[in-house]
Amino acid sequence: MKLTNIVFTRNRPLQLEAYLRSFHRFYPEGAFNTIILHRVDLFGEQYEELFRTFRGCRVIREDDFNRDFLQILSGVETEYVNFGTDDVVYFDSVDLDIVESTFKTFENSIFGFSLRMSPESISGTRIRSHRIDDREVYSVNWKTAKDKTARYPFELNGTIYRTKLVGEIVSHICSDKVALRKIFAENSPLTRIMNKIFPMKSFLLLLNAFRNPNSLEGYGYRWVKTHRRRYPSELFFHGLCCSAIQVNIVNTIVNNPIDGGEAYTVESLNREFKRGHRFDVDFMIRNKPQETHVGKEFFRLT
Repeated sequence: MKLTNIVFTRNRPLQLEAYLRSFHRFYPEGAFNTIILHRVDLFGEQYEELFRTFRGCRVIREDDFNRDFLQILSGVETEYVNFGTDDVVYFDSVDLDIVESTFKTFENSIFGFSLRMSPESISGTRIRSHRIDDREVYSVNWKTAKDKTARYPFELNGTIYRTKLVGEIVSHICSDKVALRKIFAENSPLTRIMNKIFPMKSFLLLLNAFRNPNSLEGYGYRWVKTHRRRYPSELFFHGLCCSAIQVNIVNTIVNNPIDGGEAYTVESLNREFKRGHRFDVDFMIRNKPQETHVGKEFFRLT
């Protein structure tokens, strides 16, 4: 099985290093190619150092997120695609043989294969068990699921999809409203004023304009949920392989929950990166999270 891994990063060289190092550690060697879409704001020198370490990755400097992402997706040649963001860390092995067998066995009913779910992490939702190649895998119906993770089918943090399916979803949400994107640019005066009044995420969804990873995921999720009848119902998984460690925030429009402080700001972590400190992946392996999103208790440096 071959797949393309598309990673989004902004102002987090230390966290991106942890993502890439852990991803390479737990994904089978030679089974993937990685494309990094890099928003160029801060810490250019540290990013360049990091990209020199991971020379096998293709790095694209973001100019216009909507256009850049569409160009990347249109150039994907593998049958499968996986997404990642720079606050995610892998801590367990990914069995791509089982993933591929699952896609082939349940060709008509599988929406995606999640690496961020386990039977222990899901509550209030029926879990089905299946035997594939002498390995147990599980599935949930995302259309009827009560669990917040199980009912969220389209996301950018560790679910493997058929590239064709992602392309079909994105084709419905890639509205090219150039004028509106300029008016509501992230740091425009109008955006800053409106963001104080009500969440801009809701407004951007109404505009049908994704221009960062958050709005890409949000609008993709909304489209799939609204048009659920046209999509397969099952999310499959074999165990929790990765978690997002939410200690800081880089998106100033969408207010995601964080569990950090002054020691975990992007500026603080970049200073640690410059001093040679790196994220302690081994600590994550020894203390495997049981949830898809965790806080600073898992953020250790070496």
